[in-house]
Amino acid sequence: MRSENVKVAIWGFGAMGSGMAKMLMNKKGVEIVGVCDRNPERVGKSIYEILGVERGNRPDVIVNPEIDEVISEKSCDVCLTATDSFTAKAFPRLKHVLEKKINVISTAEEMSYPQAQNPELAAELDKIAKENGVTILGTGINPGLIMDLLVVVLTGCMTDVTEIEAKRVNSLSPFGHAVMEEQGVGITVDEFNNGVADGSLAGHVGFEESINMIGDAIGWPVEKIETQMKPIVTTVDRKSPHGFAAAGNVAGVNMTGQGFVDGQVKINMIHPQQIEPEMEGTFTGDYITLKGSPEVNMIIKPEVEGGLGTIAMCVNMIPQVINSEAGLKTMLDLPVPRAIMGDMRQFIK
Repeated sequence: MRSENVKVAIWGFGAMGSGMAKMLMNKKGVEIVGVCDRNPERVGKSIYEILGVERGNRPDVIVNPEIDEVISEKSCDVCLTATDSFTAKAFPRLKHVLEKKINVISTAEEMSYPQAQNPELAAELDKIAKENGVTILGTGINPGLIMDLLVVVLTGCMTDVTEIEAKRVNSLSPFGHAVMEEQGVGITVDEFNNGVADGSLAGHVGFEESINMIGDAIGWPVEKIETQMKPIVTTVDRKSPHGFAAAGNVAGVNMTGQGFVDGQVKINMIHPQQIEPEMEGTFTGDYITLKGSPEVNMIIKPEVEGGLGTIAMCVNMIPQVINSEAGLKTMLDLPVPRAIMGDMRQFIK
């Protein structure tokens, strides 16, 4: 087992970044050595003060708005970046960290399988990572596990696969204002339809990545992907900590997607997400249905919580990323995720 603690920097200290910090503080053999965030409410403050956690005998870590004051060449083992959803927007930041010869784990949904929509940027990231002898991985709960890696793993016990359906019914209630806006919570149906038309409503980001990951993993060449966004209209007033939808307005979005193989829909994605779903009899859960031989049906009820799940996936993959050969990796390339209950150093080769 290596003697030095695993050193981690965090770029982005919102819900995901601060959650990762909290999780890391409860693990052995790992330490946070720097945090970058530009939110004026956080800049200049101790991360322990922000999180309401006792510092104990740990060195203080002050939130700094300048990444170059947080990391320098080989100053840490890995940088967790929680700043963007899209590869193109995240690219300059990811490149910057890789060029400091530091491994990267990104929460950006498109980074879970960037070759799906940004093959040129994926190739460039792979090249930069290899030139600098480090690894980059995008992961999270979904994409990253529930609607893709878990699907792929379950096909391993099948002699033949004819059709795949992944369904995630989840609650948006734990999320903040940004997610409420992205999903159209509280707006009218007309406003929702306009938002879909002009692209201002994001809905779920990741169907293209999940479908391509599954297709590539089992040898189904995906020719085409179609996605749809429809409003979930509430008949009662619904209120969550950061969202409100009056009766008749939008409580969330039903995202669906299809992957075509040989001219037929072979991969189906169904992902309704809304605030307070139980108020109208919808209960959360994750469901995977694999048609073929033998048929596989998996149900997790209630859903695996998205926020905590993403935080855990990023932290738990730290050893696999450090141990990996250099380059751009996906969840298909690395050893399976697992909770780290012992000293993190014992997982480092």
